[in-house]
Amino acid sequence: MTLPPQPRLHSIEDYLSAERDSEVKHEYCDGEIVAMAGGTRDHALIATNFLREIGNALKGKPCRVYGSDLKVAITKRRHITYPDGSIICGPAEFHPAAGAMRDVITNPRVLIEVLSPTTEQYDRTTKFDRYRQIDSFEEYVLVSQQSHRVETYRRFPDRSWRFEVSAGSEAVARLATVAVDVPLAEIYAGAELTPPASTQAD
Repeated sequence: MTLPPQPRLHSIEDYLSAERDSEVKHEYCDGEIVAMAGGTRDHALIATNFLREIGNALKGKPCRVYGSDLKVAITKRRHITYPDGSIICGPAEFHPAAGAMRDVITNPRVLIEVLSPTTEQYDRTTKFDRYRQIDSFEEYVLVSQQSHRVETYRRFPDRSWRFEVSAGSEAVARLATVAVDVPLAEIYAGAELTPPASTQAD
């Protein structure tokens, strides 16, 4: 029996060197390099709206919000990825392989993902499992593209996680870790929501 070919494994340094010249974003996971799916117009708009509101609320505070061009490293898993948004409080800490580029951080306080049909399951399970191995990570924010809905998962000192959901156009999402409140009406301003196919057919 012929065994399937084994994937070629790459060093983090090789990945970063190639990624900086690539027009397509890739994740790095235990030596494998995997292309990431491109986002839609509404995905980009929702993320931009949310990050703008967070940035405005954080003015004058020791925390900063960053967009999807900043890479996050999970050093315990040799994993590097691009969240849709990240918040760092205090000085940023960089992966040693980032060098002078300083484009891979290791100490996010909050991570934000705008859910897509093709990546939602991954973001909710495998990705969240890996993010939880970051010592500084305290809050995970999942933003729906199908309805006015923002889910937050917050880590407490005993390492347990508490889930909260904000739903409806009049609701307000609270990022408790950084004391920021964002109206969902602002997050979804101008976006065309795409409910599941089963809902569209009813």
